[in-house]
Amino acid sequence: MSHLDFPATSPELSVIIPVYNEEDGLAALFQRLYPALDALATSYEVIFINDGSRDKSAALLAQQFHVRPDTTRVILLNGNYGQHMAILAGFEQSRGEIVVTLDADLQNPPEEIGKLVEKMRAGYDYVGTIRQQRQDSLWRKKASRAMNRLRERITKIKMTDQGCMLRAYSRHIIDTINRCGEINTFIPALAYTFAQNPIEVDVAHEERFAGESKYSLYSLIRLNFDLVTGFSVVPLQWLSFIGVILSVGSAGLFLLLVIRRFMFGAEVQGVFTLFAITFFMLGVIIFALGLLGEYIGRIYQQVRARPRYLVQTILEQRDGLPSAVRPPQEALHVAVVTREEDGR
Repeated sequence: MSHLDFPATSPELSVIIPVYNEEDGLAALFQRLYPALDALATSYEVIFINDGSRDKSAALLAQQFHVRPDTTRVILLNGNYGQHMAILAGFEQSRGEIVVTLDADLQNPPEEIGKLVEKMRAGYDYVGTIRQQRQDSLWRKKASRAMNRLRERITKIKMTDQGCMLRAYSRHIIDTINRCGEINTFIPALAYTFAQNPIEVDVAHEERFAGESKYSLYSLIRLNFDLVTGFSVVPLQWLSFIGVILSVGSAGLFLLLVIRRFMFGAEVQGVFTLFAITFFMLGVIIFALGLLGEYIGRIYQQVRARPRYLVQTILEQRDGLPSAVRPPQEALHVAVVTREEDGR
């Protein structure tokens, strides 16, 4: 069901929260989230997406749905597809004119949602956020700053803090994202490319309430690699430029060796230098093949046209009564995704 199929009584605000193995922190999230949204004095819905959790998260979400069925909807995916695919599943079910994404770990306080809603009402169509006094480890702060700079140079997408998922989007941006069918995408960057009047605001940042981050070092590297290759062909252009430089350098080295051969005769000392150069060239070639393979792999995933995710059940209120709905498979948005069993 698309946004256009919903009745005119749709809420002003939709809050999208992906959940993956967060049973220890969900109770605290519920205690803070709903009072914060009630204080906004507007109509809203909260959409939780259970991304294949292996703990009791799904059961806790179902319990909360029965506590607040009027404002709560729960999407249960049949497996773990990753944070961004879970958010896209929420986007496709959302009905609000303003859509806010929020992590379930309480590092971004739900009380800050009001700041974003205020900016959206002021006419902005995309509100990014900048975490103040970040509570992450030092290496994550340094790595985040480095990737922010690299991403901005390569993609020209300007986001001061790309790692903060507390963001607000207008309805037209959500509808545009839903039509894209993007795979392995980075939602804040994708939304930025469609925004006509974006803004960033400062928000508070707290320590994770319970558990550990679902993003391993590999997952972070993978995410940032997807961000770079998914929004720019600059790496391919750099590769071509490096190839030209190496070709010119190789030609110059060849001429130098020929001249030394005629001037000094055969030299043995240069053998190890040539070995070093050869291994360096092999490294460049392997890196180039890997980069090309990344772009080709994205094309391969796209043309397979497999579902990005499968929705097992949707818990929502219909005709004033709580109900569990299993959507027909033909209604699922078709695109491709590599299933991420390593979580976030």
